[in-house]
Amino acid sequence: MNPLAFVPLPGPSGPMMPPPPGPGQGPQGPGQQVPAAPPPPFVPQMSPLAIDPGAISRCLFRNTYVWLRNGDSFWFFPTFVGRTSVSGFRFFRGRWMFFGVDLRQIVSFTCF
Repeated sequence: MNPLAFVPLPGPSGPMMPPPPGPGQGPQGPGQQVPAAPPPPFVPQMSPLAIDPGAISRCLFRNTYVWLRNGDSFWFFPTFVGRTSVSGFRFFRGRWMFFGVDLRQIVSFTCF
């Protein structure tokens, strides 16, 4: 499985996302709407943090800046934290897109 995955938001022809894995989980679960506003207009300084579900779960439903092992960094709005992955919305090309990533790919993050 690709550790980085974009999933398009619902379009005019209906939802384009896969169904959620269970009640209250996944991209269509409760409280998982696209953020209403763009992220802050700055890039925070990276600080080393332990990457585990307990650490990143404090960032649920908050603007979070993420740095990945492949060098990518971006604003993220996490809405679900699993045992080995996190999903939510990544700000990409001026809009929020559903996004999921394996926790092992995250080098650092900070939330606001």
